[in-house]
Formats: sequence, C-alpha cells, structure tokens
Amino acid sequence: MVVGNWKMFFGPDPSRLLGLDAVVCPPFTRLADCVAAGLTTFAQNVHWDGEGAYTGEISPPMLLALGVTGSLVGHSERRQYFGESDETVGLRARGALNAGLRVVACVGETIEERRSGKTEHVLRRQLSVLEAHPNLVLAYEPVWAIGTGHTATPEVAQAAHAYIKSILDLPVLYGGSVKPDNAASLFAQPDVDGALVGGASLDIDSFTAICRAATRIPS
Repeated sequence: MVVGNWKMFFGPDPSRLLGLDAVVCPPFTRLADCVAAGLTTFAQNVHWDGEGAYTGEISPPMLLALGVTGSLVGHSERRQYFGESDETVGLRARGALNAGLRVVACVGETIEERRSGKTEHVLRRQLSVLEAHPNLVLAYEPVWAIGTGHTATPEVAQAAHAYIKSILDLPVLYGGSVKPDNAASLFAQPDVDGALVGGASLDIDSFTAICRAATRIPS
C-alpha cells in the first residue's frame, strides 16, 4: 500500500495519477477533484463525531458523501502543531472506522525520544489507544525523518515495524523521507507493508517510481 500525503500543497493534476495502485491524501479543497478523477482518496484528518459545533473539523459522513474512502489520523504534524493527543487519535480512529471509513493511524518517536532509548515506550503508548480492525492500517513515521531528508535505515524501519506488529497485528507502512532511491530497500523488509509518502508524492515522476518499486517486491 502506497499513500501520498499532499499536506497543505495544491498537489499535482489528479488525472495524471490514473492507473497507479496508490492512495492520495489531498487537502480538503481537492478531495472532490481526486474522487472525480477516479483515485482512491483519503482525507488528511477526520473528526470522531458525525456532526456538531466543531469549527474547522470535518466528519466521517461528510467525507463519505464526497466519495472519500478513508483518512489519516495522528500524523506527527497534527500532534506537533495542533495539539493532537493519543486520546484524540484514538477517538478519531474509532469514529472513522465505525462510520465505515478506512484509517491510516500514524505513530512515531522524536529524535530526543530515540536518543534516550524511549522508542518502544513511545510506540507502545501511542498504540494503546488503537484496536485491531480490518480497515485499520498503521504508519510508522519517525518524526526525525519527516521532511528532514534523513530516512531510517531499512534495518531501523524493520525493527520498529516488527515491534509495532508485536503489539497490534496489522499492516504497517513506513513514512519518513521515502524517495525513489530508497523505496525498494525499505519495501524489501519483511514487516514493511508499504509507504506513507510526503514530499515525493507531489512530484508525479517520483511518486510513480515509488509505486512501481512497491509492485516489484515479491510477495
């Protein structure tokens, strides 16, 4: 599974991504364009209630009405910049799943947490608010590798993914500066089930190369 997170960028022409076996997560204003183009489209965030006085939020029924089929929850940038907590990540995931959306729930440690030997503690805490569900996928995104150009080595990613799966037996994507030149080595790891791609998903050639790398890995 390859997921492209466009973040707060307008993003490429959706029609040029047709034929790729991938999910796109555009900004809210481009959700309808991506759905209309026939792409598997997820939102970047979703509220847990069906409606209510939650200015700036969007509900699962609203997304489903657009033809959106899933959402990210708990991305590190939501945690860092907007006060997202483990508790609200759990609420968002459950609300979306109960409404019929698919969910990619993100977990990962900061560089300070890794250096102090707290990686497993942080992952265990973040995973404690989630429950196994057929429509739930996890994404390991070490915060120190997001938008920094630094990528976890395949061995570091594999170790983290194996630990995550020992707690929740679910598919786990890797996110953190995934690029065409490192995608194949990441996908070759036995517990890496795909990628959550940030900046490289904004460039059609790069995103296409990553998607192709995923299809070349033997099952």
